[in-house]
Amino acid sequence: MISAAIFDTDIIKFIPKGVKMNIIIVGCGKVGYALAKQLSEEDHDITVIDTDSEHLQDAVSVLDVQAVQGNGTSYKIQMEADVENADLLIAVTGKDEINLLSCLIAKKAGNCQTIARVRDPHYFSEISFIKEELGLSLAINPERTAALEMARLIHFPSAIEVDTFNKGRINLISVTIPRGSVVDGMNLIAFSQTFSRSILVCIVMREDQIIIPDGSFVLKEGDTISCILSLRDSYTFFHKIGIKSNPIKNVLICGGGTISYYLAQELIKARVSVKIVEEDNSRCEFLSEAIPQALVIHGDATDKHVLLEEGIRQADAVVSITNIDEENIMLSLYAQTVSNAKTITKVNKIDFEEVLSELPIGSVIRPKEITSEYIIKYVRSMQNSFGSNVETLYRLVGGKVEALEFLIKEDSQVTDRPISELKIKSDILIASIARKGKLITPSGKDEIKPGDSVIIVTTRKGLTGITDILEV
Repeated sequence: MISAAIFDTDIIKFIPKGVKMNIIIVGCGKVGYALAKQLSEEDHDITVIDTDSEHLQDAVSVLDVQAVQGNGTSYKIQMEADVENADLLIAVTGKDEINLLSCLIAKKAGNCQTIARVRDPHYFSEISFIKEELGLSLAINPERTAALEMARLIHFPSAIEVDTFNKGRINLISVTIPRGSVVDGMNLIAFSQTFSRSILVCIVMREDQIIIPDGSFVLKEGDTISCILSLRDSYTFFHKIGIKSNPIKNVLICGGGTISYYLAQELIKARVSVKIVEEDNSRCEFLSEAIPQALVIHGDATDKHVLLEEGIRQADAVVSITNIDEENIMLSLYAQTVSNAKTITKVNKIDFEEVLSELPIGSVIRPKEITSEYIIKYVRSMQNSFGSNVETLYRLVGGKVEALEFLIKEDSQVTDRPISELKIKSDILIASIARKGKLITPSGKDEIKPGDSVIIVTTRKGLTGITDILEV
């Protein structure tokens, strides 16, 4: 065993709020490493299992984790990782079969909760049966989830980022205020009076500053603002602030991998024309059979002559999702040069957020971060399974801001009192309350009640329950 920390084995199975958890992560690749980093930073005891000693050594030398070298499907290896005292095992290797078998063994050996990354479309189409038979707590498909996020961005063509809450009824949409906009120089009190009161500006990014604004804050052109609003209000809002928002009718997808498969399916359901450019001939044949409504082109998406011939100049959106980050970035830069298309860029490995944010490559999607968000949401709900659950969690602005949705299950310190009377910590905004299908933009007079879905936006990290918003 490679050890970088003292491992706490005295963790009880029913976890009260705020207690650290004993978590085993099988697979220390990109996703496993990112999870180990984030969960150890949230003060959990982490053990990583991997067959690759170099991956483990990289993790141990940087992170506060323990490591066990071996196969996660081995009962002996899991026992060495102390699965008997584990609260949760997360399997995120590159092979679905290893992930599923690791979870099955952990369930039998340790009776802990289990999460598996399941990527293969065949397995995921049967995921309800698999979850029930294997006792999985959660199954994550990063490619499908990334595709759904891309589809949301295409449905909101002017948005940089779109995050959904309350089962898709509420949107947190990020846009950049254009030159000459009516909101340039407008404070947020006037903004609320000019636009619908149900539209709330939650986050402002101005150069290197991240601000959770109050009513006196003055907006400027070039600010990137994140607003809570409904789908119904979005197109009118875009038009009023001076952003062109024409619906997207045709999409050019560069790369024919698993994300392309899921994305094409979603777009075709929405009656969007789809063209996929893929270099591998056998993959082209698969896509042509699996998605007959899409036009699949056998060609190199990095060849500009192929792109011009396939109509990149006329495309409403260009999605760059090859397996190579650098190719995706160059493709999006080229699309911005020769067309007015909305661009979406998949990035897996490159972590230079400051550089990427300065490049005109449109919306950036990181599948490994999406996977981490889902799993961390689940972990936080395990920590606080009494008064409220974390239903949704997004990390925004390079992970510097969190937007969380809490389902209020019972009376607590935050319920049945006017919000103005709550001692809320700084840098926390109650952005929205959903109650019986009605969306409430909260004022000081409003109250939180059991059964509500409450959206919180904050620069603080690690909120596990709704009462965490209060000063102690």
